[in-house]
Amino acid sequence: PAGSFDVNGSTADEQISESFIRQAMEIIVDEAVKKATNVQEKVCEWHSPEQLKKLLDLELRDRGEPESEILQRCRDAIRYSVKTSHPRFFNQLYAGMEPYSMVASFIAEAVKTNLYTYEVAPVFTLMEDAVLRKMIKVIGWEEGGDGIFNPGGSLSNIYGVNLARYRYCPDFKEVGMFSAPRLVILTSQEVMRLVNHLIFLSYHTKSLEMGNEPKDNISFCEPRCLEPSIPSTKLLTSVRSTTCGYTWM
Repeated sequence: PAGSFDVNGSTADEQISESFIRQAMEIIVDEAVKKATNVQEKVCEWHSPEQLKKLLDLELRDRGEPESEILQRCRDAIRYSVKTSHPRFFNQLYAGMEPYSMVASFIAEAVKTNLYTYEVAPVFTLMEDAVLRKMIKVIGWEEGGDGIFNPGGSLSNIYGVNLARYRYCPDFKEVGMFSAPRLVILTSQEVMRLVNHLIFLSYHTKSLEMGNEPKDNISFCEPRCLEPSIPSTKLLTSVRSTTCGYTWM
């Protein structure tokens, strides 16, 4: 009957889906892998935002488009993106292409699972646990431990500060910030990423106490540099943030 759904059937036309995926993968290999790693090609075909809006079709339509149009959108997305796999792309955080992890990301997207329970993600849950066990061993936690994977340094800082606060103020979860003394964070003068995150944790910009690292040194801050910044006994130091080789750590 009309509107019925066959639970034993496929959720999509298999032949059409496979054909589209194969065509899209061919574009990815040719444009995002081969061409993007060719030193003779450009790192980026740069355009201003106004120009790029004219080159890309960004209109959100009520109806779908032909497959050929969607594949062209794929080509355009790759063409006008920065080719981070290019030999002449230089960045302090990432660069280059690693084929094995790229295929792993394809698999993760293809199975479309989530890592919140073992029932829905048995393989990836065990993989995550294996990596955490290895990291705990490398750190040297003989009694074991636990951990989570974070999407970046900003959220890692937020989690770290939150855990430190909870350790010194275990009642914070139940009664809030009124149960805690004034907390301060000792950090490098160069490490300013923490500032933007403090408001989410009921801190404020005056909660920061800057260290006195040498003026000619912008790459690291040793713990001893923070000693002169330790405040009076009326304040509680909840976090000491030092750096090594990079000012955002």
